Amino acid sequence: MKKFSFSLILSLFAFTAFSQEIKETPFKSEIKEVTVFLSGAQVFETAKGQLAAGESLVLIKGLSPYLDEKSIQVKGLGNFTIQAVNRRMDYLTEVEVSEKVKNLEDQIKTIQSNQNRENRRMEVLKEKNELLNANKKLGGAQAGPTVAELKQAIEFYDSELMKIKNEELEITENMQKEMLEIAKLRNQINAMRESGNKSTSEIRIRVKTASAGSASFELNYLVANAGWYPKYDVRVKNVSSPLSLNYKAEVFQNTGVDWKNVKLRFSNGDPNQSGQIPELDKWELNYARLTSYTPKAQNFTAVSGKIIDAETGEAIPGASILVKGTTIGTASDFDGNYSLTLPANASSLLVSFIGYTPREVYINSPVLNVRMNVDIMELNEVVSVGNSLQGKVAGMDISNKERRLNSPQMSVEVASGIATSVIENQTTVEIEVAEPYSIKSNGEKTLVDLKAYDIPALYQYSAVPKLDNDAFLIAQVTDWSQYSLLQGESNLYFEDGFVGKSILDAAALQDTLNISMGRDRSIVIQREKNEEYSKKRSIGNNITETRGYEITVRNNKSQPITISVEDQIPVSVNSDISVETVQLSGGKLDPQTGKITWLLTIPAGQQQVIPLQYEVKYPKKEKVILD
Repeated sequence: MKKFSFSLILSLFAFTAFSQEIKETPFKSEIKEVTVFLSGAQVFETAKGQLAAGESLVLIKGLSPYLDEKSIQVKGLGNFTIQAVNRRMDYLTEVEVSEKVKNLEDQIKTIQSNQNRENRRMEVLKEKNELLNANKKLGGAQAGPTVAELKQAIEFYDSELMKIKNEELEITENMQKEMLEIAKLRNQINAMRESGNKSTSEIRIRVKTASAGSASFELNYLVANAGWYPKYDVRVKNVSSPLSLNYKAEVFQNTGVDWKNVKLRFSNGDPNQSGQIPELDKWELNYARLTSYTPKAQNFTAVSGKIIDAETGEAIPGASILVKGTTIGTASDFDGNYSLTLPANASSLLVSFIGYTPREVYINSPVLNVRMNVDIMELNEVVSVGNSLQGKVAGMDISNKERRLNSPQMSVEVASGIATSVIENQTTVEIEVAEPYSIKSNGEKTLVDLKAYDIPALYQYSAVPKLDNDAFLIAQVTDWSQYSLLQGESNLYFEDGFVGKSILDAAALQDTLNISMGRDRSIVIQREKNEEYSKKRSIGNNITETRGYEITVRNNKSQPITISVEDQIPVSVNSDISVETVQLSGGKLDPQTGKITWLLTIPAGQQQVIPLQYEVKYPKKEKVILD
């Protein structure tokens, strides 16, 4: 047994000695390009250095701790062979705390030093107050104080005690303000330290070369905790002018490594999304009482709230909030707050942040505060697995240059803004920004201008007075697929004023893209029930109810308008219930949906009245709801 142990020790010693013979050579690397996906980013780096003859272990240090090892691709340039590539966490190399954090800590120390002085002053005031109270007894045992002495003593105590109480109150209020300021500074420091993660990743490349010489590497990999959301500024000067659309990317990154003067590309792809085609399961139809039912989510137009740590209650800045099934999303701000305009039929939000368990939150309120639980498995995970890569160049290198050469480019006229180009790949579209950008790893949102278009548009007002008495200006854009737009939030500006937010629904299947430009208060609409035509009468075994409405549209603008007005009549789904129109006033009825549409042209300063009447017949023993 001893002989076996001795042999094992010799083997381990020989292996250790062999490992130590391989020289570790740190190479300096620099991030050149970043492709930002809707979730995650692909980082392209270059590294250069000198190799000694024989085997070497090239170290690329200071990389993001959120690097996905499976995504690492390495290309070597030089007379050497790559034998293996692996990634491991480096907990020994700490990222230095920035000067900004040091300044914040110094501010806290200054405030705390002042609080110490204030506490000592409070102790002095307390002793002074006790001393005054202990000397309230006036005069001796034989004779009391005179009236003048008593009056003078009362005035003295009143003056001194008031001074003490006022000073105590002033110090207390000031200390409360200081505590709030310290809390803000500490929250900011925590957020900055969270983004500047103490641990880093390193890529270890084992190479072999016959002779010493220079070498360079091109490597790329995926990182988490970064992404972008499409945002738009839509401006219309007047209904005779083209629509001005500024296409922007709201970028966030909390990868632990700053991107300094890098070339940015924005892709509509999501490498984290499964590429597997779904399969239909068997649809088993049964009685309703044996079938589970999921209630339809309420259709809110906007949602806002705060992302917080479930255990500590502290805000989580830089968390990703995405409307499920869309590209509409945002990142929480420094205080953990977020707000989103919602598309129609939005059902849930997907909330994620590195180190926390992702959550899907159903939209059942316009205010949703989300509590995130720490992902213990993710925090404790340390990956150090070597990938054996064969050949002169290890890994499958997808050169960005080659990708651009093999993909058709689409030329689009740019009205203004920075130079960008649209690259249409087989399954994704990328927008490449010509100017380099710097984005710090602090979770803050950065708006990057992508494109500016002047788009020909037709303008028409629309209204649904049964639901809302306001008129909405709709810009209609044809042939809009050439602009490579994604579904996203848009800020609306009409006649040089901000009029609200909307959704640019680039996921629509229609040939014409309808962009809502918000409400126009210069058009007044009223829908009233006409009691004269709203009656109920019984004939035989049936009841017939009639309903009459008057829709009034007034144009208070200085020019004529074209407006589409929509209303409806009920649609029967029972053979015993019949619905008949009495008066549609020229409206177009869709018998399948019951929707009625009027297209009106109203001169400036005039109004038009639309009468609507219909009747419903149903059995006397039943009831229907018409109002």
